[in-house]
Amino acid sequence: MKIRKAVIPAAGFGTRFLPETKAMPKEMLPIVDKPTIQYIVEEILDSGIEDILIISGHAKRAIEDHFDSSPELEQHLFEHNKMELLDEVRKVANIKVHYIRQQHMRGLGDAILCAKDFTDGEPFGVILGDDLVYNGDDTPALGQLLEQYEKTGGTIVGCQLVEREQVSSYGIIKGNPTEDTDLVYVEDMVEKPKVEEAPSCLAALGRYVITPDVFEILEHT
Repeated sequence: MKIRKAVIPAAGFGTRFLPETKAMPKEMLPIVDKPTIQYIVEEILDSGIEDILIISGHAKRAIEDHFDSSPELEQHLFEHNKMELLDEVRKVANIKVHYIRQQHMRGLGDAILCAKDFTDGEPFGVILGDDLVYNGDDTPALGQLLEQYEKTGGTIVGCQLVEREQVSSYGIIKGNPTEDTDLVYVEDMVEKPKVEEAPSCLAALGRYVITPDVFEILEHT
């Protein structure tokens, strides 16, 4: 089944970026000339998915405002002949984004569970809002996962190689190689292991393709 939907969990407090994130969602922190979450949304669109759900939370209204239309701003840009900026504002407002609020901060699994009705029994992509991946003109990171899902039909987690001394900052994969050099069969995942206990240097990247049977598991977790 072709992946048609993607979920962005964006309900966290952003404590690592305090005090800047006290009033501004971390997903709205700018990188050059765009907020972080716009890069995430653009990666989803570049991967061929146009139906997007953002899991929001308390004090996240700025995210919804960013992807909403702004007639007054558009009129101002038009009157001042700032057509390039006008096109950019309209392009962002035309992106199809749905929202649902995670009522209680119960972690990533609970945030994904909030997307059950949206996914409607279909497999779906997930991108965490604080992991940006840039790979030039190549297939976007999520798009690479979609290609692997089409081959395997199974849940896919995006990974990156990290230095051995960095493994305690990541979820680390224990796995076996396959005939495809870009694909590892996952046996286990260890969250933030000690350096001497890490099964590999292969770290989860914050990109997933998940099958709908995950919801039955999450409902009992």
